[in-house]
Amino acid sequence: MKVFESNCIFNYSWEDVSLANWRKYCAWNTKSTHVIAVDTLSRSVDLETGILITERLITCKQAAPRWLKSIFGTEESYVREISYVDPVAKTVTMKSMNLTFNNLLNVQETVQYVPDPECPAERTLFKQDAKITAYGAFTRLRNAIEDFSVDRFHQNAIKGREGFEAVLQMSQKAFKELREGTMQEAAMQTA
Repeated sequence: MKVFESNCIFNYSWEDVSLANWRKYCAWNTKSTHVIAVDTLSRSVDLETGILITERLITCKQAAPRWLKSIFGTEESYVREISYVDPVAKTVTMKSMNLTFNNLLNVQETVQYVPDPECPAERTLFKQDAKITAYGAFTRLRNAIEDFSVDRFHQNAIKGREGFEAVLQMSQKAFKELREGTMQEAAMQTA
């Protein structure tokens, strides 16, 4: 098993980040083109805690080396993501696992967004970790698959942060325009 970990800070409030998270893979994000579809399977609110629980199916298309494609036979993969949004504790926690070929390669990822303790009103701390385990009889092959997967995870994490930053910028701009338009409309109605 190999572990990938990453942390960063987004210079946006937790409220902005948690809202933009639902648009993470939209057209505004030109860096995460490996994600080709996101389907919401279920969504509910825990009535006791107020936590929003959402289950999604994410379809990805990865460019893999020929030797890895010969083992797995496809470039398209499916990921199950379950997210928990706690508006009281101000946490978004997403747990995901691959569904495609998980008997050969198992990836368990956890992502969390929380207010940055040093500047909670203006910044959000992003924490990501993934446990990657390849299965099979040959240790060298398992290690090669795990090493490749960690490296790919690292590359995608960099692109993902850059893409999400673009989504955050566009979301902020869109919400500002919406607020300004609503204010103008209200002013026109009172005039």
